[in-house]
Amino acid sequence: MSALTTRAYNPATDERWAEALLADTLGGRWQARRGEVLDALGLPGIVAVHQSERLGLVTYQVNGADCELFAIALARRHAGVGTLLLDALQACVAGCRRIWLVTTNDNLDALRFYQRRGFQLAALRPGAVADARRRLKPGIPAVGAYDIPLRDELELELLVTTR
Repeated sequence: MSALTTRAYNPATDERWAEALLADTLGGRWQARRGEVLDALGLPGIVAVHQSERLGLVTYQVNGADCELFAIALARRHAGVGTLLLDALQACVAGCRRIWLVTTNDNLDALRFYQRRGFQLAALRPGAVADARRRLKPGIPAVGAYDIPLRDELELELLVTTR
């Protein structure tokens, strides 16, 4: 696919599209992780675009030298969109020393994607998803991708080296 570009997420023009994309790919804009629920669309973001078609979104938050990749959602997979968004995020948060994210034990595709791009496992929180289902977000399914019981949070990180 040629002419993939990125631009800043604009809630005024992108929110309806982004909300539908997050509903289709991540179960909605409200995401539970680390014992709390946050609005993925209340954070800064980057949109991947091909011509006028929006193909993906990444949202993030920066805290000091750490950048959390909060949500990434793709309308088209296996077309370079995820890599483009990750590269754009790294450029956007160039002052950060660490980029980290939380995923779940069933998300084998994400584990493959991030590890191939240098991310390493930084933490395992056994039972965290099951706890979030009970306390925070009852809509989290008990079974996830590949019919794997959805139980645990995995935190991945990429330590950014300065050049």
